[in-house]
Amino acid sequence: MYEAVHALPDGDSTVARLALTASEYGYDGIVVRNHGDSPATYDPDAIREEYGIDIVTGVEVRAETPSRASGFVGNHRNDQTIVAVHGGTQTMNRFAVEQPAVDVLTHPMVGDGDFNHVLAREAAENGVRIELSFRRVLRNDGGPRVQAIRGLTKLHELLTHYDTPYVVSADPTSHLHLRSPRELIALGEQVGIPGDDIETGLKEWRRLTERNRDRHSDAFVEPGVWRGFRDGDGPDSN
Repeated sequence: MYEAVHALPDGDSTVARLALTASEYGYDGIVVRNHGDSPATYDPDAIREEYGIDIVTGVEVRAETPSRASGFVGNHRNDQTIVAVHGGTQTMNRFAVEQPAVDVLTHPMVGDGDFNHVLAREAAENGVRIELSFRRVLRNDGGPRVQAIRGLTKLHELLTHYDTPYVVSADPTSHLHLRSPRELIALGEQVGIPGDDIETGLKEWRRLTERNRDRHSDAFVEPGVWRGFRDGDGPDSN
């Protein structure tokens, strides 16, 4: 299982510190998904070797308009393994789910954003994963936490009903925000999300990583077409 993190300067901890804690918590890898205007400086191979945990390069595109976001997605697609879009507004949520080049729409329920059956269907059709983020549940209390739980459970119901792919994250910006898979599974069950679904969402980061790394290989031509493979023998392209 993988977690997706924000490291310095987007967060408060270095990639190495996050990797150390994640490895201690039993994760197999972390996705570094800093916003594009706050990239982290790190050597993924060196950290991977030191801590025995996969380090996945990624970016979370943040833009005010779909046109700017589209340009950023195009710029990052060939350089980053995981390309996510920072959601939270109706405009950006819709943009993200309509783009097959986008891997993940992050925190779609934050701010004035909403997520409905139309967006769930679009995301499923285009293979865009929707983030079930526990960030506000873990770091708020009182009324805001109750609202966060309601939003999270509503989102989960939509995703499962329309068979929309999703990822799960605590959205940590510090190693102190990391929670083990077991803790997230237990939390999910407390708010009404089955533990198996939480585990599926944590594993989806790894599945995306492996798929995209295959697509970056020289053997990849287009989804379903690979150089040197007979029909049906290539890596999974879904």
